[in-house]
Amino acid sequence: MTVRFGVFVPQGWQMDLTEIADPIEQYEAMTAVGKAADAGPWDSIWLYDHFHTVPEPTMNSVFECWTATSTLSRDTSRVNIGQMVGCNGYRHPALYAKIASTVDVASHGRLYAGLGAGWYEHEWKAYGYEWPELKDRMGAFREAVEIVTKMWTEDSPVYNGKYYSIDKPINEPKGVRRPHPSFWIGGGGEKVTLKLVAKHANACNVGGGNPELITEKLAILRKHCDTVGRDYSEIIKSTSIRLDPDWSRTQTQAAIDSVVEAGADYVILYIPRVAYDHDPMLTFASDIIPQYS
Repeated sequence: MTVRFGVFVPQGWQMDLTEIADPIEQYEAMTAVGKAADAGPWDSIWLYDHFHTVPEPTMNSVFECWTATSTLSRDTSRVNIGQMVGCNGYRHPALYAKIASTVDVASHGRLYAGLGAGWYEHEWKAYGYEWPELKDRMGAFREAVEIVTKMWTEDSPVYNGKYYSIDKPINEPKGVRRPHPSFWIGGGGEKVTLKLVAKHANACNVGGGNPELITEKLAILRKHCDTVGRDYSEIIKSTSIRLDPDWSRTQTQAAIDSVVEAGADYVILYIPRVAYDHDPMLTFASDIIPQYS
C-alpha cells in the first residue's frame, strides 16, 4: 500500500520553541521546517489550533494556527498544509469556511482544512469562549460541518440550526480544489464525528498511532459509509505518530507497518526537536518514506 506522510512544524504548542528567545527567530524556525519539508518527499505540513501550551499553560510562544497556515502557504510551493485540527468553538463556521477558502486560493489549492469539536477547556475559558457541555459541543460541531460544506458548494446557502444560522452569505472565491477544499475531520467519536466523516469529509484522523484503536474506529467508519452510500476507499485514513529523539529505523518502520496494517494510509509525524535539528526529519524522509511509495 502506498502511504503518504506529513510532519508537524514547531509552532510552540508542545513547548518546542522555548530554546529560541526571539519571537521572530521562533517564527523563522517554524518556517524553516516547512521549507525543508517542501523540498523533500513529504506530502504535507501541519499545525495545531491552540493558543496555550501543553501539558499546561505557560508564558511561551504559540503561533496562531490560521495565520501561520496562510504564511506557510506563501513560503512553500509544493506541500499541502493542514490543521490537526481546527477548533470549531474558536470561529463561527461561516467565518471558518471563508478563511479556508481564502487560504486554499493563497496556497494554489494546497489546503487540508481540518476541523474538530475542540477539547482544551482552559484555553476556551481564558479567551472568553463559553465552554459548553459535550452534548452541545458535538451538536454545534455537527451543524458547523454542514454549514462549512454549504458555504463551499452553494452560492446562496441558508441554514437554521439550534446553534448556528446563516442567511445567503456570499463566499467568493470558494477555493481552488473541486468540489471544495480538502476537508479533514479529526476525532473518533462514533455517534457524531465518524458519521460526519462518512457524509462530508475527504479525510479523517483517528487512533493516535494506536493500531487497535485505528482498527476499531475504521470499522465503525466503514459501517457509516455503507449506511450513507459513501465509498469508504475515497476517504483518507490518517493517524499521528510521535517520533522519539532516539528513534531507530527498525522500530519506526515496525510502528508504521502496524498502523498501516490497521487501515491507516496516511501518517503524520510529530518530531520533538525539529526546530533545532532537521536531521531526524531529513533521515526519515530519505530512509523511511521511499519504503512506502
